[in-house]
Amino acid sequence: MHQGLLDELMGRIASCFARREPRVTCRDMVNGLLSELDDHNCWTMAEAAGHDRPYRMQHLLSRARVDEQRVLDEAAGWAAGHLSAGHDVSDVVLIVDETADEKSSDGCVGAACQYSGTVGGTALCQVAVTLTLAAPAGHALIGRALYLPGAWAADEERRERAGVPDEVTFKTKPQLAGDLLQHAHDQGIRAAFTAGDEVYGGLDLRKGIRERGTGYVLAVRSSYRVTLPSGRRVTVKTAASLLKPAMWQRMRTGSATKGARDYHWAMIGITPDDTPEGHDNGHAFLLLRKHRYTGTVSYFLCWSPVPAPLAKLISVAVARWRIEEDHQISKQVSGLDSGQVTTWTSWHRWTAISLLAYAFLAVAAASQRALDRCAGLLELIPVTIPELLRQLRDTVIPGPRRDRAHRDAWSLWRRRHQYKARQAHQRWNAYADEAPR
Repeated sequence: MHQGLLDELMGRIASCFARREPRVTCRDMVNGLLSELDDHNCWTMAEAAGHDRPYRMQHLLSRARVDEQRVLDEAAGWAAGHLSAGHDVSDVVLIVDETADEKSSDGCVGAACQYSGTVGGTALCQVAVTLTLAAPAGHALIGRALYLPGAWAADEERRERAGVPDEVTFKTKPQLAGDLLQHAHDQGIRAAFTAGDEVYGGLDLRKGIRERGTGYVLAVRSSYRVTLPSGRRVTVKTAASLLKPAMWQRMRTGSATKGARDYHWAMIGITPDDTPEGHDNGHAFLLLRKHRYTGTVSYFLCWSPVPAPLAKLISVAVARWRIEEDHQISKQVSGLDSGQVTTWTSWHRWTAISLLAYAFLAVAAASQRALDRCAGLLELIPVTIPELLRQLRDTVIPGPRRDRAHRDAWSLWRRRHQYKARQAHQRWNAYADEAPR
């Protein structure tokens, strides 16, 4: 079954390649990303695939005739079709967020000293805005956009070195998220709600979501101001203080290894401030979540074209954490953060192939969970993506080539390549240290 899923996915993207050779190399890269290797880069994956050199994979990432955006679009459509099959669109949520990868040099495209929650502060890193589709069967990353900080986007020299296209300009993270959501809509991917954290609760993004007829549950800061039905305009923190104790409801929002996770929730009707021209007001709410022990309150702006019960809004709010899981697992199992790439094209191709591999795993895990339910297997947790991958290695995913002659040939090539690189660095440093005449 899993072999059939992988063949189906690879067949779907076949037309994205101008020649057979890069299409086969892409399959080798997917297998390499999912293999158990010490590291995941063109050298290690090419050796594992049986190539005599890494040049084919490097060519695929940099110069081959490939429509990498279409590769990702086909993978996203395939994953959305499988994960949403048999479910109503009202059960599907699109989630926007960002993730970061620390870098050692600002020569990498988009790398700059910037804040990211992923690295826990300010660091030299690349930041990407991402999009996840979450359905009852499972969830998967279906889109990404590289964030270029303002100073980086305005630096013509760095743009030229990294091969950033002239039409690419600075965009904020909410603008990039809006582009991802619009692109998914244009590709025919539908969801009832969009979810996101405080970064994505701004007016423009919410208005764009509403123009597509989609509801949203987006976190906002405590200082954000809303209009109550009485016409009074207050901060969401002040609105929360107006609630009486009896208006809070304790509701379960999921379970973890240590037990159920319960919070106190409340909902206040508000007048929306983001109604697009020609649209009706719909149904807008302020959703509040209070921690049972610390009393910390979180705030969410909600809108739906039809009345939505409290339980539905809560389910969308807690679905946002699935994109965090996607970030963590995709880096763990499909090398999303392992690409040793520096240019615009190579970054987009590496991430597209990584998300292609992750889409396969997400759908395969959802299919395995469905089979386990049909078989009536008891006293088992639902299969996770890392656990499933252990089963797929050396069966669906071929094992690395490890014969002695192949390994010796690669060892000699690496040492020779590293020797030439050292000589080149030494000549350059000697030239740079030489006093001008």
